Amino acid sequence: MFPDNVLTVVSNQPIAEGIFRMEVQGTQAGRMNRPGQFVHVRCGSGIDPLLRRPISICDVNEEEQVLTMIYRVEGHGTQVLSQYVPGQQVDVIGPLGQGFPVDSRRAGEHALLIGGGVGVPPLYYLGKQLRKRGVNVTFVIGFAAAAQVFLKDELAEVGTVHVTTVDGSMGVKGFVTDVLREDYNLDDRDWDVLYSCGPLPMLRALQQKYERSGKEGYISLEQRMGCGIGACLACVCPAQEAGKGKKYRKICSDGPVFPFGEVKLS
Repeated sequence: MFPDNVLTVVSNQPIAEGIFRMEVQGTQAGRMNRPGQFVHVRCGSGIDPLLRRPISICDVNEEEQVLTMIYRVEGHGTQVLSQYVPGQQVDVIGPLGQGFPVDSRRAGEHALLIGGGVGVPPLYYLGKQLRKRGVNVTFVIGFAAAAQVFLKDELAEVGTVHVTTVDGSMGVKGFVTDVLREDYNLDDRDWDVLYSCGPLPMLRALQQKYERSGKEGYISLEQRMGCGIGACLACVCPAQEAGKGKKYRKICSDGPVFPFGEVKLS
């Protein structure tokens, strides 16, 4: 018998340039049912690499107890992870962190989900959970080029999808913010809540654009982490209003999801 956090690799395949999709199965996987949370994955069986890698939850099949993760191969740890094969065991701690709030959503509302790069995966499971509540979902996803685009077809089964690429090789040329114009019916009058995950410049632009509008919105921060549970203080960020409560927020335990205006995005 394996402990709950040791899961079995079902599949591990490249799906775009530098991007892999891994499915793992086990008892713990079936309990990861909060969109926006993450798992801390041990890459390898020795001490190199020493630290785990945080990877967002892309999808969960509770009945089959299968967790889907999508990650970018960009360092030693994820390179090791990309070499895992079906049947191999992988040590996964989670779910961790605070996810996207969905309990207050009501049927007929319109949710705008914005993601960039590896910030796109957690929006898939979020979108599915919102659809179950009768919420209309629109995705805006951004990548550098067409070769790096992934999940487009899967997201289209959940809601409307707008794709942007920096070089214009697919969809709208530019950034996700270039889609947020009236000609796409996505100005701030046309949605009730915004959820976003991706690179810091994208999140900063969204927060600056909407935090003073009174619109409800949430950002999920991507960050290197040490322990993943808030003990090592390796992933802190300053609070927007330091005079109220704690001056800093721990991305791994207070986040990774924060409402607009709670943290400074410098």
